[in-house]
Amino acid sequence: MPIKGIKGVVSYDAMETIRNTNEWLGATARALGSYPMFALNPHPVFKLMSAWGRVTERSFARMVIKPDWEIPPIAGEDGQDHIVYVEPEMRRPFGDLVHFRVARRTPSARKVLLVAPMSGHYATLMRSTVTSLLPDCEVYVTDWHNARDIPVSEGKFDIEDYTRYLVDFIRHLGPDTNVIAVCQPAPLALAAAAILAEDDPKSQPRTLTLIGGPVDPDAAATEVTDFGNRVTMGELEHMMIQSVGFKYRGAGRMVYPGLAQLSSFIAMNAETHAKAFTDKIFNEARGTATEGDKHNKFYDEYLAVMDMTAEFYLSTVERIFKNLEIAQNRFTVEGKPVDIGKITEVAVMTVEGANDDISAPGQCVAALDMCTGLPDSKKAQHLEPGAGHYGIFAGKSWRLNIRPLVLDFIDEHAGTPEETRPKRRRKTGDPNPDCGAQDPMDSGKMAV
Repeated sequence: MPIKGIKGVVSYDAMETIRNTNEWLGATARALGSYPMFALNPHPVFKLMSAWGRVTERSFARMVIKPDWEIPPIAGEDGQDHIVYVEPEMRRPFGDLVHFRVARRTPSARKVLLVAPMSGHYATLMRSTVTSLLPDCEVYVTDWHNARDIPVSEGKFDIEDYTRYLVDFIRHLGPDTNVIAVCQPAPLALAAAAILAEDDPKSQPRTLTLIGGPVDPDAAATEVTDFGNRVTMGELEHMMIQSVGFKYRGAGRMVYPGLAQLSSFIAMNAETHAKAFTDKIFNEARGTATEGDKHNKFYDEYLAVMDMTAEFYLSTVERIFKNLEIAQNRFTVEGKPVDIGKITEVAVMTVEGANDDISAPGQCVAALDMCTGLPDSKKAQHLEPGAGHYGIFAGKSWRLNIRPLVLDFIDEHAGTPEETRPKRRRKTGDPNPDCGAQDPMDSGKMAV
């Protein structure tokens, strides 16, 4: 969870005003630069003005729009394309349990709950992860809501509430569920499994896969952990927390605004983003840019940010990063201790990226040592060479190497006979179908 600071305090409505103004300036430049009369003058400044306007208008408009899932049809063994319907399975004020139902297909035996992070972006950030799992799994996702749209009357939502949501979702899906938690929720998914192990063993998930999460932030320092240790909670609250403006249903709710988070995300790799937008503007001016190019696909999602409740953000920083409550097995929910050592039956796998600059190698694999009651036969770990944060769950590294390993891990602990399991691992020496392709998502510099 990037928590890099911003200088000074900017009110919620002031940030929205700045965003709205830039969107208007982009629209104005686009319209003015495209005026037919300027076609008589071949000077390139008009094409650049129009191109800058198109890119600017689109970019600032995306910041307040929740992206659609847009899951493509899934090809079936019968030769048909099966439409995917996104259907709420459980509705809650702060987040829904969503089911991706594949039409006219018998439900898959592999039931997967994909726990999406609540760290500034919508669950749709995992669109490619969902798409890659659907041919082989029955997929459910935690779809967290934007705090700005949740009325104050719905109350608070902190990491204890988040953990209770996970417990309820897993219990609802049943004991044959395979949980995959990505980034921020990894420590809380571990806690949820421990709660079920102690309170409701029959509802425990079958497997738990933790991908690039800060289970023990102190195991490997990053810019994120360094900032968390450098500032006090009072400073953090003063710099980051704002009250939602009257434009939204959550007016008056205290939040860590999505626009403030976005400034932190971009500041972490400002030069990379500046070059990406400069190249996009020139491509627009030359007429070589397209609606579905890599830039638009990436930034339409990257720029779409959501507000987090203040209590969730602050409790995450204080209890997970500063006080290390999960890492030191001192986490409590409603005053009751959560003992990670109670996990004795749930198979646990960790996945890390060697170039992950958000949750560095060592932070996630620490979960295996914490599971003191779990036999080694139910533990597994994987370190993906050359992979950044995004790449280990949605980039090329996920598609080619990690996804097959995760599915094999699920099958192994489902009791499926080895001779009947589908073989998914690429054999050594097999050609890489993406060889030579540059995937910005795999790079640590583009980590989100």
